[in-house]
Amino acid sequence: VKHDISVVVDRLVIRDKMETRLVDSLETAVVLADGLIYVENADRMVADSDFRTVFSTRFACPVSGFTLDEIEPRLFSFNSPFGACPDCDGLGVKLRFDPDLVVPDPTLSLAEGAIAPWAGATARSFQQNLESVARHHGVAMTTPFADLPAAVCHVLLFGSGPEAIPMLHEAGIGHHRVERPFESIIPHLERRWKDSAGVRDELSRFQTSQPCAACGGKRLQPAALTVKIEGRDIIAATDLSITEAVTWFDGLETRLGAKARMIARRILREINDRLRFLMNVGLEYLTLSRASGTLSGGESQRIRLASQIGSGLTGVLYVLDEPSIGLHQRDNDRLLTTLKRLRDLGNTVIVVEHDGDAMRTADHLIDMGPGAGIRGGHVVAAGTYEQVMTVSDSLTGQYLRGVQKIPVGDRRRSGNGRILRVVGARANNLQNITVEIPLGTLTCVTGVSGSGKSTLVIETLYRALVRMLHVERDLQAEYDCIEGIEHIDKIVDIDQSPISRTPRSNPATYTGLFTATRDWFAALPEARARGYKPGRFSFNVKGGRCEACQGDGVLKIEMHFLPDIYIQCNSCKGRRYNRETLEIAFRGKSIADVLDLTVEEAEIFFEAVPAIRDKLLLLQQVGLGYIHLGQQATTLSGGEAQRVKLAKELSRRATGRTLYILDEPTTGLHFEDVRRLLKVLHALVDNGNSVLVIEHNLEVIKTADWIIDLGPEGGKNGGCIVACGSPEDVVRYATGYTARYLAPYLTSDDSARRLSCQDPALSPKHGDCN
Repeated sequence: VKHDISVVVDRLVIRDKMETRLVDSLETAVVLADGLIYVENADRMVADSDFRTVFSTRFACPVSGFTLDEIEPRLFSFNSPFGACPDCDGLGVKLRFDPDLVVPDPTLSLAEGAIAPWAGATARSFQQNLESVARHHGVAMTTPFADLPAAVCHVLLFGSGPEAIPMLHEAGIGHHRVERPFESIIPHLERRWKDSAGVRDELSRFQTSQPCAACGGKRLQPAALTVKIEGRDIIAATDLSITEAVTWFDGLETRLGAKARMIARRILREINDRLRFLMNVGLEYLTLSRASGTLSGGESQRIRLASQIGSGLTGVLYVLDEPSIGLHQRDNDRLLTTLKRLRDLGNTVIVVEHDGDAMRTADHLIDMGPGAGIRGGHVVAAGTYEQVMTVSDSLTGQYLRGVQKIPVGDRRRSGNGRILRVVGARANNLQNITVEIPLGTLTCVTGVSGSGKSTLVIETLYRALVRMLHVERDLQAEYDCIEGIEHIDKIVDIDQSPISRTPRSNPATYTGLFTATRDWFAALPEARARGYKPGRFSFNVKGGRCEACQGDGVLKIEMHFLPDIYIQCNSCKGRRYNRETLEIAFRGKSIADVLDLTVEEAEIFFEAVPAIRDKLLLLQQVGLGYIHLGQQATTLSGGEAQRVKLAKELSRRATGRTLYILDEPTTGLHFEDVRRLLKVLHALVDNGNSVLVIEHNLEVIKTADWIIDLGPEGGKNGGCIVACGSPEDVVRYATGYTARYLAPYLTSDDSARRLSCQDPALSPKHGDCN
């Protein structure tokens, strides 16, 4: 228990030459009372308000005694122990046991295991406790949890408080009765949570992150939140979008007093400059408090780009790898303007890019090729945009001058007459919209950056369908309902995450190609004579692999305080197998030689083996003919990993009722690769499936059967349906950014022909926010 103890340090009578004693007394009091001093007037005739005066060496309130340390920048950082909320350590959230997860299915009774953490318990005591509580409150164990009185549910979940309940426990042939308060489920789980790491892992599935009660999710200690500018604390200021922050900070200087303006002028200039840099790279929809882990790769790259522009450095060589990833064409124009400004500051900017507008903007183009993998590595063309266009051997040049084109089908598919409808989507910035997706089509979801595309497709539709197809309840659904799910039997999200986190995985193992290859080698005469099984040709199990490196082909040398280094295994020379296994050869190549082949080479090599050749053809179709069969999964780019997954899906038996979801599948793809990918996606639709794509690439959008355009802007100003319909409908009727940039990609004659084939049942909509 904390107490306030007052200590009398000195009693003074005011007179001349007392300064030395007064100073000594004050210094002693400051040390004893941590900077807080009371001076009392001994004259009882003074008013009560003048009897005691409070002095403090720190910022302190004389009424409440609230004390604030000297204000420093670290006070406003939740990453610093000086500024972080002491209750949640600056996280803003705490893990708490969620009643909805503790009782996931309220239609079950207590007897049927409605209490999930206790449902599989072997000890009878848990069930006997429930029976005692039910008996005390006069309810049946067979009553569904949802039908129990609210007071009984509260006792079961949170305890009976001081009320004692007769608890009857049976043990062997006897039983005993004791009256005591019922601990209940959630307090019991909270107590067990502290036992060990193993228990915490077991019980974590019943927890959800909830805002910290102490700081309200603001992550800072109370002292930091008391400092405000125009009524805004630092959290309220950082919760503004970049657009809103520009507006607020721009006008702040004029609203400050003369002294505050003098102090803030230089700081505000720095803030405003950096905010405008973020605006110029197309990030105005982000909030300043956005967690870095939720940013896409393109957004992170553009933030770093904005910081470099803000530094004002000159004579620097900047290298950017596809900065247009995730950018709508409108935002891409602003990015290119920013890159030119970086160049004009006296820097050199090298960009790896497939975007046509970026090529047109460049001062100098270098086209590599002519193919990919072993067929590449040469400079095919170099010079200005116009010069590269005229090089006949340049595939890039052929697309730029229109000799090669990504074709658009003669007619738009109207679908199979069935519709998947998302009603009342309102997650993040979605404005309670209702979206209709015609099944049996290739549908593109478009819109400027931050307009809500991923929120609609991935966070709302995909997660909801996965739960529904697996008969799970969505506890945090931010939509009213989803209609038409009965028309889908499988949903596949083909994203750009790695196919595996381990270097032992490769395209051959992921697609099942390696299994067929091992079966083929095991069936060779020499292998059968030696009694080798397919497992002999796996580098993941003992028998055929090199045991010196355990099938890795390399040995790791730990460097302790430095990154580990890897050297080639001396025993197998990096081939991963032992000598006996490598003696088995097909057409002069061992299993290690086969893994070192590219997909294109392997297709020719296994031309007479349909089980292997067919899988290789699928990898070829998605534009991966240049990768090696044994290439480590961790070395594949996001786009390559996505196309490997697509090839695997193509190898599965088609049901004709699958919904494929792809988020920007053209990332990292050349025009020719985009053409190949589109051919595969349209083949999936021709087989009766549905394909839903989030995309900014206008070459893809122009080939879609249906477009759902979100916007009109990003962040709080997005989340509405700007337009939906065929590409021709969107260009003809809509006024959004997508329509404006898409129009040049659709020729008038072709558009008229395709428009006449539209199913009148699919009516275009524009400007729908309901």
